[in-house]
Order: sequence, then C-alpha cells, then structure tokens
Amino acid sequence: MDGKAAPNGVATIEDRILRITGYYGYYPGYSSQKREEGTQTHTESGSQEAEGQTRCQSCTSTFLKLIWRFLIILSVSSSWVGTTQFVKITYETFDCPFFMTWFSTNWNIMVFPIYYSGHLATAQEKQSPIKKFRECSRIFGEDGLTLKIFLKRTAPFSILWTLTNYLYLLALKKLTATDVSALFCCNKAFVFLLSWIVLKDRFMGARIVAAIMAITGIVMMAYADGFQGDSIIGVAYAVGSASTSALYKVLFKMFLGSANFGEAAHFVSTLGFFNLIFISVTPIILYFTKVEYWSPFSAVPWGYLCGVAGLWLAFNILVNVGVVLTYPILISIGTVLSVPGNAAVDLLKHKMIFSVVRLGATIIICIGFLLMLLPEEWDEITLRFINSLKEKKSEDHADDITDSSVHTRSRSRANGTVSIPLA
Repeated sequence: MDGKAAPNGVATIEDRILRITGYYGYYPGYSSQKREEGTQTHTESGSQEAEGQTRCQSCTSTFLKLIWRFLIILSVSSSWVGTTQFVKITYETFDCPFFMTWFSTNWNIMVFPIYYSGHLATAQEKQSPIKKFRECSRIFGEDGLTLKIFLKRTAPFSILWTLTNYLYLLALKKLTATDVSALFCCNKAFVFLLSWIVLKDRFMGARIVAAIMAITGIVMMAYADGFQGDSIIGVAYAVGSASTSALYKVLFKMFLGSANFGEAAHFVSTLGFFNLIFISVTPIILYFTKVEYWSPFSAVPWGYLCGVAGLWLAFNILVNVGVVLTYPILISIGTVLSVPGNAAVDLLKHKMIFSVVRLGATIIICIGFLLMLLPEEWDEITLRFINSLKEKKSEDHADDITDSSVHTRSRSRANGTVSIPLA
C-alpha cells in the first residue's frame, strides 16, 4: 500500500497507526511535522557545535594574547631590574660610571642588525640590507641619513641619551636600587609637563595630580635623611636622569614624530655609532686625568660590564618591540614593576631596611606613575561604563518582574483549569 495518499487525509502509514491507536496529541500530519522538527533540531545542534568551536578558538586566542602580554611585561621588568642590580654589583670592583655608560651605549649598534635578522626570518618579501637601511632612514626626512643630518639630529639625542644613563648610574652610587628606580619613574610626569608646555598637549587634571604626587615623592625621598649627605645628591642625580629622559622623549616626538620598529632600531643604532665615534674621547680623558682610572687593565670586570650592556640592550629592544607588537601601556607597567622587583632583591639579598618615609615616597611616586597611564578620555569612558551598568541593572530588574508575573499567571491558570475525567 502506498503511504503517500489516503482518502481520510492521513498522509502516511505512521499517521494512520497513530490515529487508530488513539495516540494522545495526534493530529493529521503529525509524523511529517515531527520529522521536520527533527531535521531542524539537528541543524540547530550543528550550528550550536560550530558556535561552540568558534567560541573555544576565540577563548584560546584571547588566552594566548594575555600570556604574550604578560611575558612582555615580565621581560621588560626583569631586564630593567637586572640592569640596575648588575650595576650595583659592578660598583663593588669597578667604580667608573661614565665608562660603563659609554661601553653599554656602544652595544646599541647591534639593534638594527638584530631587527634585520628578524626581518629575514619572518618577512615573506625579503629586502637587501642596503634597501632596508634606506627605507628605515626616512625617519630623518626624505633625504635619508646624510652627514649634515647625522650631526644635526643625532648629536643632541646622543648627548641626552648618555647624560640620562650616566646620571642614573651616579644615582646608584648614592642610593639603593629601589629608590633610584622609583625616582626614575617620575620621568612620566616630566614628559606630561613638557608636552603640555612645549607641544601644547591636552590638559588633564588627573595627570596634574600625578605630577604633584611625583614631586611630593621626590621631596619625601630627599627628606628621608634630612636634606644632607649622599641622599640629597643621589636624589638630585636620579631626578636629573628622569628629566633628561623626559626631554629626550619630548624632543623626539617634536622633531622626528612617531616611528615604527625598523625606524626606531635604525635611530638607536645611529646613536650607538655616534657614541663610538665622537664620545669615545671622553672616557680616555677621564682615564688620563685619573677621574676614572683603573689599573691593571686585566682587573676590569668585563663579565659584569657585558652583563650590564647586554641587559640594557635587551631592555631597549623590548621597549621598541613591545610598543609595536602590543600596547605602550604594557611597557610602562613593566617599567613601574621594576620598583617592587628591585625592592625584593634589596630586601632578600642585601638585607635592606626601608624607612617609613622612603616607603611612603616610593608608593606615592608609583601611584602617580599609574595615574599617568590613564587615557585622555578616561572621564568619558568611566561615565559610559557607569551608565551601561545602570542600564543593564534596570533591564535585569525589568526581566525579573516580567518573569515573576508570568509565573504567577501560569500558576493561577493551572489552579483554575485542571479537571479529572470521570470515565
């Protein structure tokens, strides 16, 4: 018998059986509708599985990004802590801060070759070293790197670079690594003040508060030993290092603008060449005038010097790579985390005892540094976030009221319409 047609309107044999047996809930076309519902359920389950896989891939990608950002922060902080601690160790046998600065700056020459090696390893369209060098030379202008531009643009930045590092090393002779790293974090406040005055950047009340906190921390740090002795001199060196670092960044933004990783690597390597060619005479003069003298030559701790230079090079590379590959705020967080990192080393290894005034000054400076990381539209973002929370709360409250009313009506209906058949 063909189950496709029936005089009583039943479409299939399955429908006829259901009708004869008196299946509860039967109606004509019941089986065909059930098959359609089964197909639809299978389609929905397939789409849900695909959506689940996409969601799982998205979660994996987000987790890997978080791991990458955490590693960037940890690497920046560790390299800066390592540099600072290696300098303190080197001072035990070799008291020549300018020679250490000059020696470490020469290693900047390797930044562009390292960048080009990464280009050869990752780029699909590889360029020759000369072509890549000329392409990255655009940071100096359309004419590239000429002798005039080399002397005009590189000289002031090289001097500021050397002065920043030299003052930082001088401060480490007078203060602990924790104090110097905390005071150096004030450069963020100095960058804001110089940008506001020179570059006419947007005024932000939160950053003014952060700058005031930085200045307060500096005064407290100087007051810790009564404004006398090595403490006040060390604070002056550290603040001078932070100031020259801020001036370097503001002038870079003013004259050279923004730069990608290749241009930044080219510029840092150029600073290294300038340091090797023109500033090499300074440590020679300091040696023969007995200002920085060592004897014999074999007594120089080359291992510690190479450790300082290598960690400093790693920090500079991580800063430039991190700004390109991730958010600049992560680099700043890595820098400020060097303060508790140095504090842990000073406490566990050197058995340092921190006074209440120094500890308070360090905390105030770090809080001011974190306030500097707020985006320019932080107030608008905060208001939008609060409004979205209020709207979500009101929607959830309305949904709860609707659900409770529907549940009440269903219960009243059930209580009034239930009947028991007599036969």
